[in-house]
Amino acid sequence: METISTFKNQPLRDFSEEKNRAAIESALVEIEALIRSRSLAAAPIIGGAKRGGCETFSRKDPSNLNVTVGTTEFASVELAAEALESCRRGFPAWQATSLSTRAAVLHEAASIMRDRSAFLTALIIREAGKPWKEADADVAEAIDFCDYYADEMLRIGPARRTQEVLGEDNVLFYQPRGVAAVISPWNFPLAITAGMTVAALVAGNTVVLKPSEQTGLIAHELARILYAAGVPADALAFLPGRGETVGRFIVEHPHTSLIAFTGSRAVGLEISRSAAEVRPGQRGLKRVIAELGGKNAVIVDDDADFDDAVRGVLYSAFGFAGQKCSACSRLIVVGDAYEPFLARLAAATQDIIVSRAEDPSAFLGPVIDEESQSRILGAISEAQGQCTILAQGVVSDEVSRSGTFVPPTIFRDVSASHPLWTDEIFGPVLSCARANSFDQALEMAVASDYALTGGVFSRHPGHISSAREKFRVGNLYINRSITGALVARQPFGGFAFSGIGSKAGGPDYLLQFLEPRVVTENTMRRGFSPDLSN
Repeated sequence: METISTFKNQPLRDFSEEKNRAAIESALVEIEALIRSRSLAAAPIIGGAKRGGCETFSRKDPSNLNVTVGTTEFASVELAAEALESCRRGFPAWQATSLSTRAAVLHEAASIMRDRSAFLTALIIREAGKPWKEADADVAEAIDFCDYYADEMLRIGPARRTQEVLGEDNVLFYQPRGVAAVISPWNFPLAITAGMTVAALVAGNTVVLKPSEQTGLIAHELARILYAAGVPADALAFLPGRGETVGRFIVEHPHTSLIAFTGSRAVGLEISRSAAEVRPGQRGLKRVIAELGGKNAVIVDDDADFDDAVRGVLYSAFGFAGQKCSACSRLIVVGDAYEPFLARLAAATQDIIVSRAEDPSAFLGPVIDEESQSRILGAISEAQGQCTILAQGVVSDEVSRSGTFVPPTIFRDVSASHPLWTDEIFGPVLSCARANSFDQALEMAVASDYALTGGVFSRHPGHISSAREKFRVGNLYINRSITGALVARQPFGGFAFSGIGSKAGGPDYLLQFLEPRVVTENTMRRGFSPDLSN
């Protein structure tokens, strides 16, 4: 079997080493000083110039709502129109920039991120509420996207002959699509934001970047890094703003040729509907790339290694408080393993450390904001009248009072028709059900509107082989957790209602940001006019 890529990923920090702990502790002290001096701020950047917004958004630390981490100036629709016009004007020059130069810019951005990785990690910890390991992985993935897409563009970008034909020259090459609207989420506020942005840029598109409202500060740092790395002022506009106003405007605008979005199914469907409408002044159909979430299942077979399975399920369900599109939210246990496995899982849930994200011992931190907290707690409360709670983690009164914490919660014997089983909650909530056989478990796992990730814990070769064939999801993991995909190693993305487009961090991803062209020339000319060669 051929190996697709020899790309090397950015190593994750080993926090058992004192030097790595010290680096993050020092960076957290630096961030705290900036918070106290009210120095963390973001604002729109158009044509290289910082602009004032129409609204100031104060970002509270989700671990401690009494603290404002920083402020973001939100753009108006008028500024959004300026941003699109700036990027439209900048497109011809950026498109004409050589492949090697555009790739070098991405490699330089990766280098800057490496040098500033501790600071970026600490900012994610405070702004997004990500515990240390999760925040470090976020930064490493952003670095990987820059390096990988730079290398990929150099691989696919050069023109090449389609066939050797006597008397005819046939050349295939790619051109960028135009102005790309990148609308990024808060749950991977650097990695996904960087991935979509640099993919569009290295392909030769200009970019209007609208980050999530909750994580404008880290997105602003990304924009600054890209400018410092060599992205021209009119090739990238940074446009923080409200999704329902600024986001909708850039999606609908006729200058927008491409929309890259990661977020909820509802918003993704709205974007798809809107992009399909042709508006006055629009030239061509808009391309939509969208990653829309999942309702992911893990199957624990009756012969599974319980130690591995408990660890894998807990990390998959409750890492970053379950706020990952790849998170496990459905657990299916086969046969007589159901009761003993649930007993082990319930006991282990009591050991989960719930604490503020800046606490290095925290496994589960806060959810992103008060709105999410209220929604998730409401879903748990409503389900309690119909379903049985197997286990719920402990959140101390001190921690609970300070931030937007939700206890890790596991429901047992959940019906396949219940909203807990069918709807994406995007929080630390896990639903469990029993299957009579492995085949039934597979049927239960794929009976979903989504098809993003899935997992199997089994020692049975036949069952593993069957899962490879029948467990039809974008990323299937066997005998390991189902989150934490690495660029190039596990290209990430799903299908059905989990998204539109090719896998991020994979060999097909950049092609979505490009248009293929073929030029055919008859080389059997009759005569030659050297005076016309100029």
